[in-house]
Amino acid sequence: MSKTHTFPEDRVHYTWEKDPQPVLTIDSGDQVDFFTREVADDQFDENSTTKDIETLDWARVYPLAGPVEIRGAQPGDTLEVEMVDLVTGSWGWMSILPGLGLLPDEFPDAYLRIFDLSDGEFIHFTDTIKVPITPFLGTMGVGPEKAEGQVIMPPGTFGGNMDTRHLTVGTKLYLPVQVAGAMFSCGDAHAAQGDGEVCVSAVECSAHASLKFRLIKGKTIPAPQFQTAGALTPKVDHKGFYGTTGVGPDLMEASRDAIRAMVEHISSTYALDPKDAYLLSSACVDLKISEIVDAGQYIVSALLPLAVFHE
Repeated sequence: MSKTHTFPEDRVHYTWEKDPQPVLTIDSGDQVDFFTREVADDQFDENSTTKDIETLDWARVYPLAGPVEIRGAQPGDTLEVEMVDLVTGSWGWMSILPGLGLLPDEFPDAYLRIFDLSDGEFIHFTDTIKVPITPFLGTMGVGPEKAEGQVIMPPGTFGGNMDTRHLTVGTKLYLPVQVAGAMFSCGDAHAAQGDGEVCVSAVECSAHASLKFRLIKGKTIPAPQFQTAGALTPKVDHKGFYGTTGVGPDLMEASRDAIRAMVEHISSTYALDPKDAYLLSSACVDLKISEIVDAGQYIVSALLPLAVFHE
């Protein structure tokens, strides 16, 4: 008989460790209810301003709930994680952090915005721009093989800070087990994000997450895989998209060019300050590799859902 467990709210870790001790041990088929802190670990609040970025303690960024041990899990197995329920906290934030993001030269100055999420349906970016709340956990992973004080931010074949916006309710995530017990951890919840998280911040928030775990013995996968429950972007598909592109031999530079063009388009078309156009791009614009096979000239498209604009 499967059980539902509650993970203790006061147990978090900030790095991936070698041979971690589990906080909770469960069986395959069990569900765990988590409360995950927002990614800055409560260093911001609803009254925070841009000045608060100056005192951000990076050692406290990425508090993860975990690890959870799954009995019987061994390297070479696969762990299925089903998103049963995800509910955001009452507020969230976005920021431009100097030196980070796709366009650090164009946006060298810090910038912070706080958003009220109590609507439950939309993030009110402005009076006429509303981004649908579509929560997911930006970081989910099993314990990495040979980790020892490994920082959370880059992802790996074990999962981790994947920032994959389609890991919403109903999706099943598959992770390759790398250590005994799997040692799963999660956190870094987002209320909304576009593919790419281009300014290095989504709409960051706390969340209640219910996840169900199933161990698949003897199945080995090389890196995370997932299956969604339906369409990828059902909340914005009804009004079309506006696309900008970047073209060139380097996918990163093409991505930057596509986002530069998108920031200019949003700023000039919708009378937004460029900083806010950059944040909006991170919140809802999807980067896509549109073409990669022609003689080293690649095309990256940035797609803006027109459904976020309301008269």
